Amino acid sequence: MPKKNEIPRQEMPVQDAAERRANFDEVALGYTQEMAVAEASRCIQCKKPRCIAGCPVSVRIPEFIDAVREGDLWKAAEVLKDTNSLPAICGRVCPQETQCEIECVLGRRGEPVAIGRLERWVADWEREQGMRVPEVDEPTGKRIAIIGSGPAGLTAAGDLAKKGHTVEILEALHIPGGVLMYGIPEFRLPKDVVGAEISYLEALGVSVRTDIVVGKLFTIEELLEEYDAVFLGTGAGLPMMMNIPGENYNGVYSSNELLTRTNLMKGYLFPRWDTPVKVGNKVAVVGAGNVAMDAARSSLRLGAEEVHIVYRRSREEVPARAEEVHHAEEEGIIFDFLTNPIEIYGDEQGWVTGMRCIRMELGEPDASGRRRPIPIEGSEFDMPVDTVVMALGTRPNPLVFTDAEALERTRWGTVVADESTGRTKMERVWAGGDIVTGAATVISAMGAGRIAANDMHAYVMNSEGGEWWPEPEPEPEDMEAV
Repeated sequence: MPKKNEIPRQEMPVQDAAERRANFDEVALGYTQEMAVAEASRCIQCKKPRCIAGCPVSVRIPEFIDAVREGDLWKAAEVLKDTNSLPAICGRVCPQETQCEIECVLGRRGEPVAIGRLERWVADWEREQGMRVPEVDEPTGKRIAIIGSGPAGLTAAGDLAKKGHTVEILEALHIPGGVLMYGIPEFRLPKDVVGAEISYLEALGVSVRTDIVVGKLFTIEELLEEYDAVFLGTGAGLPMMMNIPGENYNGVYSSNELLTRTNLMKGYLFPRWDTPVKVGNKVAVVGAGNVAMDAARSSLRLGAEEVHIVYRRSREEVPARAEEVHHAEEEGIIFDFLTNPIEIYGDEQGWVTGMRCIRMELGEPDASGRRRPIPIEGSEFDMPVDTVVMALGTRPNPLVFTDAEALERTRWGTVVADESTGRTKMERVWAGGDIVTGAATVISAMGAGRIAANDMHAYVMNSEGGEWWPEPEPEPEDMEAV
């Protein structure tokens, strides 16, 4: 057996790029058991493992990896599930390279342990064997409503159910899973994987009610009459557009519409399924985040002959995961950097025929730390396309805030919530995930759900309640008294 520092990082087997361009099957094929054991054997079991601190849900990473190395796979699964109810999802879509893996000591001089790939392998193994459901605490008699079944809501629901509370998830769509179902394509996150994770939560006692639009059927105020606490995990599903001329032409999508039609409504099965998704021969996706990569790669699989990513900054500023960019390039996606649309134009029938763009250059850093893109005067040019997809980010849907004036919100429409507890300014209402932060990662939303669940449990079990939102100390009138 080679020494730990002599074992190379195990590469993930993937579908051939030429073949996967034409199907929605999962791209990454997963480790074999031999590969998983070899990768687990690379971990040096640090005495002070920094990788745990890099995980938003504090998975005991060295412990589950050591169990894989020893062949105790049930223990590995139990360690994972102790703090993470959705490991098969996290192992596929979380940016481990900027969280747990970036903290790995091995990464200082080589490549870090492939923590996410091992997490996925253990979760998939457990699902194939038949998930074991842990015992939950004795019933508390407390009822808690979770609004939204995305990663924040599912995490909060699972943690609260384990503590003995009666938990009901209220989901607006006809299938639970939130962005995991409607936003992430099948080739990155198979729907049966998400469904299995939700079934695990239901086995814990979580009840899922679909087609419940909070803000329409019930207000938050009305829910508080029935439940002891409410968690808002509705995400940020309202698309942002550029507000440039021509956005109303046929053939202009928001990424939300394109991906929802393709994923949740199974448009990729048309005509066997009832929901068509029309993309033309030449598609331009505006933006370069993970959602943009998903929209571009989905467009390719839906029949587009040429797909462009149009991004106003350079390659160095691309926010998408490096793995997703790599896969997109392998599949033939074309990247147009330092390019920004200024107008969409079309024909007399109202269909898109092209975009007017301008070249950009990078100036001084903006508030995000990235260099600000500046238009280059006189560099305008036309890009012939017949489909445009805007993948520019999202905001929370305001419908959920109906008759909830006590909820303080930012100018971007996100909810103000305490980072350490998840409490909002509305008593007995917590929030976490994209509804608080704006569009972010699955694992960060799960971390917020876990934080809120812990505080919700402490609050509903405390008969005295305590102060809900501590007010800041008033400034003394006489500064000499300070």
